[in-house]
Amino acid sequence: MANEKNLIRLSPREAREYGRKGGKASGKARRRKADFRKTLNMLLTAEIDNEEWKPILEALGVECTLESALLMAQIKEALAGNTKAATFVAKYSGQSPEPEENRRNREADTELKKARKQAVTGENETDEALDKLDSILKEMRDNAVKQQTE
Repeated sequence: MANEKNLIRLSPREAREYGRKGGKASGKARRRKADFRKTLNMLLTAEIDNEEWKPILEALGVECTLESALLMAQIKEALAGNTKAATFVAKYSGQSPEPEENRRNREADTELKKARKQAVTGENETDEALDKLDSILKEMRDNAVKQQTE
């Protein structure tokens, strides 16, 4: 358990040094992740020479890249009944919109933040924001009750 007796107090110099080390490590990790993404994108856009996929991709008029083959493999799996592959295809093709509840939750959070900010700054739009927040929350509660009764 942390308490006042076992806490180590750092001098400003030590804190600065640890902060510097952390910043360097963070930069190194960011560069490593950026290099990973760059390499992955380079590999995905590399041309393939696979006898199974190349004729199919050429017939469809798409580039013969690993990326195209990967997407085609997902579609093939989805057609074979793999629901995870079907979800992947739907999600990344834009056919599967985000659940309405997630969007409403985000809107409610945004409105709440606006209302809090306005309450702190004293702007008079607070009532309007709170009313909108109340209506969103009421709608969400009504939908939750409706789903429970179904």
